[in-house]
Amino acid sequence: MPDHSVSSLMTADQALHQRKGTMTDPGVLRADMHAEDALISRRSIRAFEYEPVPDDLTRRILEAARWAPSGSNIQPWKVHVLNGNALQKYTDAVLAAEKNGEPREMEYHYYAPEWREPFLARRRDCGFGLYGAMGIARDDRMARHDAFVSNFKFFGAATGFLFWIPSDLEHGSWLDYGTFIQSISIAARGWGLSTIAQGALGEFPHVAHQMFDIGDEFTLIGGMSIGWPVEDAPVNLFQPDRIDVDDFTTWLD
Repeated sequence: MPDHSVSSLMTADQALHQRKGTMTDPGVLRADMHAEDALISRRSIRAFEYEPVPDDLTRRILEAARWAPSGSNIQPWKVHVLNGNALQKYTDAVLAAEKNGEPREMEYHYYAPEWREPFLARRRDCGFGLYGAMGIARDDRMARHDAFVSNFKFFGAATGFLFWIPSDLEHGSWLDYGTFIQSISIAARGWGLSTIAQGALGEFPHVAHQMFDIGDEFTLIGGMSIGWPVEDAPVNLFQPDRIDVDDFTTWLD
């Protein structure tokens, strides 16, 4: 049996990840990264090494993230951690559903029904920039489709999460859940790992409900891929701009 302890990870990964770059630099593989550094260095990774995150480290990340705030401390999160055969089985089932044209409606509305400015321009800039980093032409629908389907393959990661929320909870609990997901991402950065939060994993919810025997009392929000990024993948260098602080802040004295 492999040693999945955090202490062994510190040695094993320093040997496995002796390559250039900052995202998996062994010197960053520690739990004392400054919070601001973890926030700023976080980016959505779309090409992962196929290397499972050791169970002890996954647990440690979730142990930290569970301290995310929630209204009245109701803690509305429910998580499935997928590794090995479970991840492959789920991936195969979702890819089959996509190929067969099965319903892919999410169980909630992620976006507004109509796009308007300034959000439309931001969405377009993000999409064009992402496809540009991948070398995909704007009119290449097949390549764009294949890139999107990579969501269902967890972008090559060997560990993934699915996020569920009780279906009867309201908007406030969804806000709370966002802090939980962000907390996972930042805790992962503290250990030199990268992530991508994926609303797309909320598509084909019937597959997850059936496979994991989850009734309609829970809603599938989406999921996350977690692991070590492929350092030389151009898509991993893409980072969309952020608006300036003064563009969203009003200062009052």
